[in-house]
Parts: sequence; C-alpha cells; structure tokens
Amino acid sequence: MAAYEVLHQGALITKASKALILLHGRGGNARGILSLADIFCDDQFYIAAPQAPSNTWYPYSFLEEEKLNEPYLSASVEAIKNVIDETATYIPMHQIYIMGFSQGACLTLEVTSRLAAKYGGVIAFTGGLIGSTVNEKKYHGNFEGTKVFIGNSDEDPHVPLVRSEQSKEIMEKLGADVTLKVYPGMAHTINEDEISWVKKNIM
Repeated sequence: MAAYEVLHQGALITKASKALILLHGRGGNARGILSLADIFCDDQFYIAAPQAPSNTWYPYSFLEEEKLNEPYLSASVEAIKNVIDETATYIPMHQIYIMGFSQGACLTLEVTSRLAAKYGGVIAFTGGLIGSTVNEKKYHGNFEGTKVFIGNSDEDPHVPLVRSEQSKEIMEKLGADVTLKVYPGMAHTINEDEISWVKKNIM
C-alpha cells in the first residue's frame, strides 16, 4: 500500500492547544481541504490533512460491501487512527476536531465511531457510516457528549439521507450529541449554513 503523506498547517503541534484533522473527498486532495482551516481555525490550532493515495480513500462507493473496498479501506482507517493518536500525544483528545467532506466525511464518521471518545467535535459534510449495511458491532467506546454535525441533501447522488440518519442513531447510542441538518435540493457541496452552524455550535 502507498504511504499516506500528511500536510501540516497552523501552530506547531508542540505549541498548539487545539487540533483539526481534515479529510478530503474522492478526487480531492489534502491541499484543497486545507482551505477549510482558514474558515474554522484561529492561531491556536495545529492542522493536519492526510493525503489519500491516488486521491481516493477506497475505490468503490461507501455503500458497497466492505470487502470490495479492501485493503484500501482498512489502510485508510488505520492511517487516520495513526494521525489521531500522534496528535493526541501532544493535544488532549477533547481538543481534537475531525472534519471531512463526502468520502472524507464518511471516513470521519467511521473512524471516530470505531474509536468513540470525547473529541472536540466531529464534522461530516455529506457523509455516513461505511458498509452495505450498518454493522453496529464495529463501533465501540463512548463519545461522552461529543458534538457531531452531519449535513446532507435530501437527494444527494452519493450519500443517501437514510444512511446519514442511521449514522446519527448509532452515534447517539455511543454517547454523541448529534445534529443532522438536511438541505432540500442541495448539490454535492458544503453550504454557508453548514459552515456558520459549525462555527457557532462546535468550533
């Protein structure tokens, strides 16, 4: 498997009081998703954006059977776990925020639900938990009230709203405080309301 490069921005990890980990979408890249840091972060943030090999975290839809997306899915989950663990050696987990868009949003929800803990916040711009069906046995830990935001269209071509709704239910069972905002007819994008809501309520 190819190595996962990680781009860094903001305060040094040894000096920062907070951290944001950003996960890009399919076909996107780490440098592109870093632009979100300019919106959400002050100078107290250490920012990390891992780069998926060939710009995709796993080859097929997140709704396919997981085995079809292997070994890429497991490698990506492990890579993000490693970024979280490395960050947490310097910055407390409750000050670490994880944010993703589209395929990166799905991976954001998947990794944090497999490793439920008290995060600073979890933000998924158009995402849901991964698999042909949602297997609750994969998910462990306690979010301890972590605020989670999931935004989605009512007709997104890649992420069915029902999967975002299922993800909300499962994460709430793990102790998360989940807000799911539904935007009628929204294109596959991040809108201004999502940004302002997250800035006001999570970051």
